[in-house]
Amino acid sequence: MAAGLPLSIGHAIAGALAALILGTLAAVAWVAGGLSSLTEWDLRAVWFTLWQAALSATLSAALAVPVARALARRRFRGRGLLVTLLGAPFILPVIVAVLGLIAIFGRNGALNGALEALGLPAIGIYGWQGVILAHVFFNLPLSVRLILQGWQAIPAERFRLAASLDFAPRDIARHLERPMLRGVLPGVWLAVFLVCLTSFTVALALGGGPRATTVELAIYQAFRFDFDLGRAAALGMVQIAICIAAAALAARITVPAGFGAGLDALGGPPAPGGWRRLTDAAVIAAAAAFLLAPLISVAATGLPRLTALPPEVWQATRRSVLMAVISALLCAGAALALALTVARGAARWVEAAGMLPLIASPLVLGTGLFILLRGTVTPQQMALPVTALINAAMALPFALRALIPAARALEQDYGQLAASLDLRGWARLRLLVLPRLARPLGFGAGLAAALAMGDLGVITLFAGDRPTLPLMLYQLMNGYRMADAAACALLLMGLSLGLFWMFDRGGRRDA
Repeated sequence: MAAGLPLSIGHAIAGALAALILGTLAAVAWVAGGLSSLTEWDLRAVWFTLWQAALSATLSAALAVPVARALARRRFRGRGLLVTLLGAPFILPVIVAVLGLIAIFGRNGALNGALEALGLPAIGIYGWQGVILAHVFFNLPLSVRLILQGWQAIPAERFRLAASLDFAPRDIARHLERPMLRGVLPGVWLAVFLVCLTSFTVALALGGGPRATTVELAIYQAFRFDFDLGRAAALGMVQIAICIAAAALAARITVPAGFGAGLDALGGPPAPGGWRRLTDAAVIAAAAAFLLAPLISVAATGLPRLTALPPEVWQATRRSVLMAVISALLCAGAALALALTVARGAARWVEAAGMLPLIASPLVLGTGLFILLRGTVTPQQMALPVTALINAAMALPFALRALIPAARALEQDYGQLAASLDLRGWARLRLLVLPRLARPLGFGAGLAAALAMGDLGVITLFAGDRPTLPLMLYQLMNGYRMADAAACALLLMGLSLGLFWMFDRGGRRDA
């Protein structure tokens, strides 16, 4: 028994997951039949995908450095809350943030209103500039968190030694901070690059023109509007090749900083005064305003309309909540079985199977499932089940990263004791496994629920007259019903964060 579950269950789930991912990719490859169906516009979409991802990653990493440095060397009231909020965009529905960015940077937004008052030309958010702006909005917080961890990883003794040697800020930057950044920034850049490669909702809402179409959006257009499965599949193969190449590069390029081990003493970089204090304060304030202003705008516009939303919005809400809960339960159950199997030293292929969803985007998997299931069920019948299944699979690698270390510690600390007491089966699962793994399990389920609640990807391929809440929000935006769209966005944001809190809090309470 693998900590309360038979090893065969973990192997069966790993096999089913491998069949799901590799089977759908094989279907895509079979229908693609090579890349001859790609047009000149498809190649332009590939080029745009690559350069916008590179530019978005460069801007996100570059802008994150001064923010992370300011947070690393300043202590102020609310700092912990601000650092926590930097993680919110990861579970925030993309379409909600897009609506917030339109409220600030759009034609009738607050920024253009200020520019008009000053007699300056307006700026546009639609097109490549809007895609990159949205990507920076989402990935700046991720970059700040990763770079901040790099600053915190520099042993405190190094900073105390620098102080004893009377190092100036430029000397600390040269000998401590720049070596750390050389080790951290390549990994940060590649992480953001990978995220931007598979961006769909941002390109759908803010791009879409001939000069701002990503591969993901081209797949959607080939599937939904042209129903050219061969072309959609060929684009899917290109997308997979790009992601695999970027992931392989990510494994090779990071250079370690080489500081050695410290004593884990409390401390950090010095906090210089003068103009540097003012600069740090301005950087933190600007980052907070950039990240919070769009969300505050959505809340302020949508709150008065929340109770006047049309009935179809509430119907879409029920569908989204049901689909999100199913995704969370599927993800949590699969992650638990796989983590416990891996903890018992099972074949390494089980863990590798859990990571397989990283090599494909949800849209590519949705295309593959449509190819496999067409002729047996209608697109409307497969809409919610396929969306729930793919969202559970896409959240699985993140849940496993939280669960596997905890499951290994559980097996190491209590495995022999439980075996000596003949604690097995349901009793072992209920009395030992679930209480000890409740925290990471709740976090993984909450993350899966939040990501599924805000997903606007797979559902666009199949949904007919039964949209989910994110799709309903997109339809309201297209209909220029911006007040209703803001209310819908506020509802979606609240439900996404609420589902995450409910599952995560449940795991903490039971721990």
